[in-house]
Amino acid sequence: MLRRKLFLRTTLLLSVALPLAVSAAHSAYAAGDVVVALDNNVIGLDPADLNDNLSMTATRTMLQGLYGFDKDMKLIPVLAESTDASPDALSYVVHLRKGVVFHDGAPFNALAVKTSFERAMNPENHLKRAALYDPIKTIEVVNDNTVEITLKYPFGAFINNLAHQAYAISSPKAIAEYGKDLGRHPSGTGPYKFVSWATDTLKVGKNEHYWKPGLPGVDSITIRSTPENGARLAMLQAGEAQYIYPMPPELVKVIERDPKVDVVAAHSIYARFVALNVMRKPFNDVRVRQALNYAVDKNAFLKVVFGGYGVVLDAPLPANLSGYSKQPTGYPYDPAKAKALLAEAGYPNGFEAPLWGGNSTISQRGMQFLQQQFAAVGVKVSVEPLEAGVAAAKVWNVKAPEDATTLMYYTGWSASTGDADWGLRPLFYSKAFPPNLFNVAYYANPVTDAAIEAGLTTADPVKRTEDYKTAQAQIWKDVPWVFLVSDDNLSAKSKQLSGIYVLPDGQMLMEEAALK
Repeated sequence: MLRRKLFLRTTLLLSVALPLAVSAAHSAYAAGDVVVALDNNVIGLDPADLNDNLSMTATRTMLQGLYGFDKDMKLIPVLAESTDASPDALSYVVHLRKGVVFHDGAPFNALAVKTSFERAMNPENHLKRAALYDPIKTIEVVNDNTVEITLKYPFGAFINNLAHQAYAISSPKAIAEYGKDLGRHPSGTGPYKFVSWATDTLKVGKNEHYWKPGLPGVDSITIRSTPENGARLAMLQAGEAQYIYPMPPELVKVIERDPKVDVVAAHSIYARFVALNVMRKPFNDVRVRQALNYAVDKNAFLKVVFGGYGVVLDAPLPANLSGYSKQPTGYPYDPAKAKALLAEAGYPNGFEAPLWGGNSTISQRGMQFLQQQFAAVGVKVSVEPLEAGVAAAKVWNVKAPEDATTLMYYTGWSASTGDADWGLRPLFYSKAFPPNLFNVAYYANPVTDAAIEAGLTTADPVKRTEDYKTAQAQIWKDVPWVFLVSDDNLSAKSKQLSGIYVLPDGQMLMEEAALK
């Protein structure tokens, strides 16, 4: 039952009217298939069981949550109309949008929310994003259009959590019918419906009963995996794709001469880094970790790998993320100091180690640059690119720290809740080791833990900022990563296409896609 207590109404109400129906003239140009070429494979379609942005992007075309983000990553209501939060931040009563149906015909209602959330929360299902649901104690159906969510503890970032794609709601009918195979049979409330999925190609088709008038504006969207930069660009120029991401930075000046193409550059909330397994030699010595940071010319890294589009990291969080705290001292390029620190730590002649990372062109370029920089101070790393599925098995699905074979992992992270909590807790919290979350550095410090925990006990933004400032200072001192850059999101599109956007976290919105 709904608690009898004073509720504080949030201001997260619809800020704009739903779009008007598209005109007949526009509709005449809207038909057709939009092809989006991305740099890796879609590895799943169950948002509660995914770690990668590309697969999450694919699910966004089909499945929606109570809250979401606009193209500037501002929080907006989606399947929720509004939320009432209790003063103690332990209870959230969500008022749901009426008249929405899932792709399989099941009604969207409070029971659907309860069913979808409880499936994700159930530890027996072993879903990768279950940790995001950890704050939830109970979900109660108040009536068909109202659900009350009670938390185990105050959680200052809860509505931001609801906007994460892991909270996207699946049809209760599909959950009952497909069980563990739900990821092969997605059914949501989004603008597009599942059509087909092969290893490198996903196709979704127009949802004729979408709840937003006038959308979607195209018949279908096809997402094609195209890891090689040149091939992706060639598809765009030949008209075989209308949108590509990421855009190869070294080819921006070339493609800008094409009158049929637009290049789009936007600031991101990405952090690029090398995670160092602090539980394994030689990375259990802070001097070694410091040395590797001094060994890398980060400005050159940004220029060579990302064409200069972005900024060097000066904190564990990127500057565009809420809660960011710039550190007063950094790790400037100083190979002499790197060599001295290695000698002091007992490695005067350096050491050898494998460097893992993604298999895209840009990822491999980054690892090769790092290989050269480390070699200059005596550290010989072997570059080992991993396909997404292999990385999931070798890096993220490890059951215990002692089983981890990862030593150095070049990767990136974006906080897809738009909040500092999700930029710190999954990566630096002692309870975030794989497979629970993504602390692949296996880093733990009680000061950091306490600050991360404190940041969730209040919704006061000033207090939370101070807590996260403490956490970032300690992390920067302990240096569990080689801190690199926050690169811009670079994409390119046909001038005939509009309405597809890369969010600051690297995921994409395609709801408003249209051709002219």
